[in-house]
Amino acid sequence: MFGGLVTVPSNSPHLRKSGSRPVFSDLGTTELENGVDENFLHSAETDSLKGSSTPMGTTSMMPSPITLWRFKVLFFFVWGFICCKIGWDSVMRMSVDLRDLFLYEAFLYYNPLLLVTMTVWLWGINLWVFSQSNVNYAKVFDLDQNHLTHREIWKCATWMTIVVPTSMTAYLYLYSHGEVSLAASQPVLLYTAIALLLIFPFDIFYLSSRFYLLRTLWRIVLPLQAISFSDFFLADILTSMSKVFSDLERSVCRMVHRQVATIAWFEADSVCGSHSVAIPIVLVLPYLFRLFQCLRQYKDTGEKTTLLNALKYSTAVPVIFLSALKYHVFPEKWTNFYRPLWLLSSVLNSLYSFYWDVTRDWDLSGFTRIFKFSRPHPLSNMLYGRKWVYFWVLGSNLILRCTWTYKLSAHLRHNYLTLFTITALEIFRRFQWVFFRVENELNKMNSKSNIQLSMSETPNEEDKLLAPNNHNV
Repeated sequence: MFGGLVTVPSNSPHLRKSGSRPVFSDLGTTELENGVDENFLHSAETDSLKGSSTPMGTTSMMPSPITLWRFKVLFFFVWGFICCKIGWDSVMRMSVDLRDLFLYEAFLYYNPLLLVTMTVWLWGINLWVFSQSNVNYAKVFDLDQNHLTHREIWKCATWMTIVVPTSMTAYLYLYSHGEVSLAASQPVLLYTAIALLLIFPFDIFYLSSRFYLLRTLWRIVLPLQAISFSDFFLADILTSMSKVFSDLERSVCRMVHRQVATIAWFEADSVCGSHSVAIPIVLVLPYLFRLFQCLRQYKDTGEKTTLLNALKYSTAVPVIFLSALKYHVFPEKWTNFYRPLWLLSSVLNSLYSFYWDVTRDWDLSGFTRIFKFSRPHPLSNMLYGRKWVYFWVLGSNLILRCTWTYKLSAHLRHNYLTLFTITALEIFRRFQWVFFRVENELNKMNSKSNIQLSMSETPNEEDKLLAPNNHNV
């Protein structure tokens, strides 16, 4: 993954298929993207296979990479403007009394996928920073040579950024022009296509990475084996996306009950309405998965800190269910009794989570390499070793922890624009959290390796007795 090229036999079963990137050693330096352009190496490799001679006419006819990049950016902005224009005109066609419900329903179907797209973009940025610095994330996550780089992650995010808003624009346009059945089919087709793409069993669309994700999700749902770093790392990210899963459940519920593109589900007695007990259950599931992982770690290691970590995730349970009681008790009882308990549990969960982030997940005292790129870069000069970065991370983490607890409240689910913004901010907070959490784990792994190395170099008593001496008798 990091370091120079590795000499691999041509018949090695570990070589990737045609069109994939070369294999690199995992020596803890930097990825190939830091020093040599991938496209250059790929073209050089292709030339060596085809022969050293290349027609000059073909080379001169090919557009430069900068020209292609500019064309893609221009196309991206033109496409975005067209989608915004069509979507805005479609919303304005609706009557004023139905416009808010119209937007609420559209956001319900598409905001989970928009937030997932944002998460993929940010994860690509995480990997890019790691590849530019000395953070060997492949070693931390125990990834094989087929794992996706930041370029491939961004490629996936680009397609998601194109497909999801296009489907949303088609939904808005068709609904506003009276084509209700065609509008209802848009989110159904999109969700079905994504589900089929994830489970597609053929070796296309990054099969190994897709199945690695599915296996990790399965291990999170059923923690019947020893918990790896990838298991609880992804589970932590899922807790930041609990609102995404709640909206996914409501969207799928409407699709199953054929309530897409209708306001019937706004009724209290609707199967997928605001009073559904599935909403708090889905919200709490990621926290329960993480809690069970901590209990499994305690069973395997006996470390008491894992029990304290499990206690942290358990504090999210009363926040969610006390909030959901608003739809099942009298308003006076909620205001006078349950709401104070909800506020108290919210403060406890926020402060406990913030304390654990700073003291356990990060351990800011041990950071020396984060944002230290192997080559000069403006981002590295601006962020590496700057005190304001740590003050920003601490302050924003505390504030966004509190706002995220606010978002977990099931009785606030109708404020869709506010909740979308808060969920996006929570995903951004998790994006910051990833940098420090991964490097902290790498520091721990390096410390253990150094300790094991020093212990192996220290001779034991038996070796001392058996070792020859130079004394003359």
